Amino acid sequence: MASTDASTDISTRRDQAVRAAVAQGLVGPAAPVAGLLDVTGIRASAAALRAAFDTVTAPGTEVLHAFAVKATPLVPVLRLLHEAGIGAEVASPGELALARAAGVPPTRTVLDSPAKTGAELREALALGIAVNADNPQELARIDALVASAPTRSPVGVRVNPQIGAGSIGALSTATATSKFGVALRDEGARDWVVRAYLDRPWLTRLHTHSGSQGVPLELMAQGVRAAYELAEEINRAAGRQQVDTLDIGGGLPVNFASDEETPDYATYARLLAATVPGLFDGRYGLVTEFGRSLLAKHGTTLALVEYAKESGGRPIAVTHAGVQVATRTVYAPASWPLRISAYDKRGLPKAGPDVAQDVAGPACFSGDLLAENHALPLLEAGDYAAALDTGAYYFAQHYSYNSLVRPGVYGFTVSGDGARFATVRAPQTVEEIVAESGGGQRGALLDL
Repeated sequence: MASTDASTDISTRRDQAVRAAVAQGLVGPAAPVAGLLDVTGIRASAAALRAAFDTVTAPGTEVLHAFAVKATPLVPVLRLLHEAGIGAEVASPGELALARAAGVPPTRTVLDSPAKTGAELREALALGIAVNADNPQELARIDALVASAPTRSPVGVRVNPQIGAGSIGALSTATATSKFGVALRDEGARDWVVRAYLDRPWLTRLHTHSGSQGVPLELMAQGVRAAYELAEEINRAAGRQQVDTLDIGGGLPVNFASDEETPDYATYARLLAATVPGLFDGRYGLVTEFGRSLLAKHGTTLALVEYAKESGGRPIAVTHAGVQVATRTVYAPASWPLRISAYDKRGLPKAGPDVAQDVAGPACFSGDLLAENHALPLLEAGDYAAALDTGAYYFAQHYSYNSLVRPGVYGFTVSGDGARFATVRAPQTVEEIVAESGGGQRGALLDL
């Protein structure tokens, strides 16, 4: 569990960054919504992840912590994590291109996806990127590629231990009918996996991913244990250490109720060591694929309150942050609630009694709410609403409803003389929206 002092540091840095972002015009009437990323916090999370697993692994164990690029697919973020000793887990040609642009080497990159094309597989194998095959048909494609061109890529198979769902069904990857991996408890599946390895001496990894938001740590650990037991079975059948690396996925859930970073990596690593002690005895290399837990607590979405109104006796702050940046929260608020903080026109924390109010976004449908009947100091026109814990996925999944522009994202550090910013992603322009919406082909349909 993070200490109270650490939580205070997070909130103090955030308050200083908000004030500076307003003073410097990164957010305001000309740029009414922006994302802020706490670089100090990101570095601290990366260090905490590495330290947690270093503590429980045997000396000399090869461990790759690969960041799930889908969580925050921004090249400067991937570069920052690379410099902090974190690799990249990619699931599409676009994500691979981002990782390569950030300078992440192939040896520190892992390709996962349930729908890899032949071209994707060919590229990954040519570059020496680790590949986890999702299903028998994909493995057959890899067979043909390996036969035609030798590869340096470590290759494994993803298995689904079918241990059950967490509290958010849409994110649970280890259910009986999950689309991911080989369903290990289906009739004949386990025997097929063992035979697949015995027939292919170059299969040296085994992959599973059971965690995500809403999945308890104990269930995650059960999934890892299932993969470990399968690796042991394969190696016994092979009569040698054929499986030499276990990719245990990521999915550490995030506390969205406060600034405390719970659960933490150390707690999970200790639980794994108690549940699967052989995992850390030095016989297996390890790969992890954490995403949300590395970035979520270190991002803030800051939005100008354009208007303050009242309807049915309830105050409503109409802001510029809604479904376009918080899609999951708007469509599934029970699963993805956000904390909201109020700042005044100067970017200072707003004082005053808490008032139940709606914090609404700009999109043209009634459900576009960041928070409903939420108690905080009354927001007025010209104030700012800050959606906290938005460093993962909220900067990634822009939803182009109403052709709203993607906001700028800025990294920051804080020192005695205030906050310093670097542009991570420039704000999108309306000209760019026109271009990507067929502006250059405006007459294309007229001659049909």
